[in-house]
Order: sequence, then structure tokens, then C-alpha cells
Amino acid sequence: MATDTADRRTAHIRGVTVTAIACLAGVAAAVVSSAVAAGADDLIGVYVLSGAIIVQFPLHRVAEAAGVDLDTDDFGAKDYLYVAFMTFSLWFVCWAILLTTGASF
Repeated sequence: MATDTADRRTAHIRGVTVTAIACLAGVAAAVVSSAVAAGADDLIGVYVLSGAIIVQFPLHRVAEAAGVDLDTDDFGAKDYLYVAFMTFSLWFVCWAILLTTGASF
């Protein structure tokens, strides 16, 4: 029973950590895209998003080395797609808000 609870807690912490990193990376990518891209039709914003997605996977390994139990060796296609989708979603919403409000950095 205690092992089952520990396994569930570890899985929950893994999910929260991966989701938090993906969401924060999406917001940061939106801010950077707003700062460097000329507008919504500028591909630099998409390049920033791609970089934000790619940077997360080494960041997960660093977090695991720091003591967070992420089991990055067990990442499958579903995990990679989840990270990419969450990052894209937050980037899209935040950058759309920044573009429509005319905020500039």
C-alpha cells in the first residue's frame, strides 16, 4: 500500500513538473516572439517556439539530475507530443493576446 502511494505521488510530481515547464516555456516564447517578430506573419515567432520546445528536453534532464524524479529515460512519443502541444498552446494564446493589445517589449 505504501509503495502504491509513493508511486502515485512520484507520477503526480512528474506530471506537474513537466506541465509547469511546458507552460512557462510557452509564455516565455510568446514574450520573446513579441519582442523579436515584426508581426503575426513573421516566421521568427515560430522559430522561437521551436527553440522553446527543443530546449525543454535537456532542461528535463537537468531537473532530473538536480533531484526531481522525472524518469526522462521513459519518455515516449506521447510525452514529447504533450510537451510540444502544451508549449504551443500557451505560446499561441499569449502571443495572440500580446499582438492584439499592441504590447511591445
